[in-house]
Amino acid sequence: MRSLSLAAYLALARRTPEAEAPSAPQRPDGEVIWANAADATRAEALVQLADRLAAQRPGLHMLLTGPDDGPAPRPERPHVIVHPLPEDRVGAAEGFLDHWRPDVCLWTAGAFRPALLTMAYRRGIPLFLLDAEASALDHPQWRWFPDLPRAVVRCFDRILARGEGAAQALRRLGARPARIDVAGPFLEGGITLPCNDEDHQEMLAVLAGRPVWLAAKLQPDELDMVLRAHRTANRLAHRLLLVVVPDEAERADAFRARLAGDGWRWASWPDGETPGETTQVVLADDRAAMGLWYRIATVTFMGSSLVAGRAGRDPNEPAAHGTAILHGPNVGGFRDSYERYAAAGAARMVRDTDALAVAVEELIAPDRAAEMAHAAWDVASQGAEVMDLVAELMHETLDERAVG
Repeated sequence: MRSLSLAAYLALARRTPEAEAPSAPQRPDGEVIWANAADATRAEALVQLADRLAAQRPGLHMLLTGPDDGPAPRPERPHVIVHPLPEDRVGAAEGFLDHWRPDVCLWTAGAFRPALLTMAYRRGIPLFLLDAEASALDHPQWRWFPDLPRAVVRCFDRILARGEGAAQALRRLGARPARIDVAGPFLEGGITLPCNDEDHQEMLAVLAGRPVWLAAKLQPDELDMVLRAHRTANRLAHRLLLVVVPDEAERADAFRARLAGDGWRWASWPDGETPGETTQVVLADDRAAMGLWYRIATVTFMGSSLVAGRAGRDPNEPAAHGTAILHGPNVGGFRDSYERYAAAGAARMVRDTDALAVAVEELIAPDRAAEMAHAAWDVASQGAEVMDLVAELMHETLDERAVG
């Protein structure tokens, strides 16, 4: 790949003084996918991709780079390492690549780093451009390096354009048309959880049409608020059933003590108990059954969001199962996701017990819940096809490198 502009850019990138690189954690053993997120929305999609790949390829890690306001590492995702991008200087790029030795690179949107991408290309690292957008492909500095864009876009083995406009812009920049596919937006989407069909049919028969709402992944200090909301909503819908799932199964004993101490009529699903006609609350601390409860519930309140110091839980789980979504104000770990669902009318924020009770009362009406649930499913399914394509590309590429 010969380019006078690229040669001039790299020469400048070698001469420019470099800032001291931030310290980096040790590279983990096994496969490492380096993924660069142009923004927080794409970062969330890449994290979901990492979850999926790590479940299928034990030992795989994702090195996630991107904007300063990208997602912080989450304790439940040790396979995702968040680290800043190096400066676009030759020395910094080589040091970054020497340390991480990525097996593949996923770059989103555009906003290219020519020196970094060129150094990766020269090392034979497969490069994929995802969710390419026309607005992210233009850089004012490139006017001084006329054929630099052509040199950079030709580094990519495969390009997935967000739309035909982005594909046209890429072809004008010099990308090889055979390597470009118009794939649509790369967004995190709903992942359907497994469910035992016999349990599902049995539970539907037992409930006999009772309205059900789910409080999922609750913190202990949220339980009281949820129970008060349930008691209020029960005055208007006396057959209403609440299913409670703690965020951590180890906290279930504290939940049991609270339910027993307050005099609730409750059943413990892990102990083999099924709800009777007069049961008010089901305690379900088995994460393996989440697919069942998301399918059963008309409304799902996503916990770990009502109290300060928490960051919420993934709304894509309930969205994929046809349930309306409620949540508290503390969802910083998934803010972009909740905003997408809220914009579509698929999720509603509640700030306290009273607001939660009112929302549950409104949404247990089948027509209201169905409208929100359908909107949630639409949003959750938008990125599913592209996510499947990218996951397949990663498996193929990593398998080829493993045998090569």
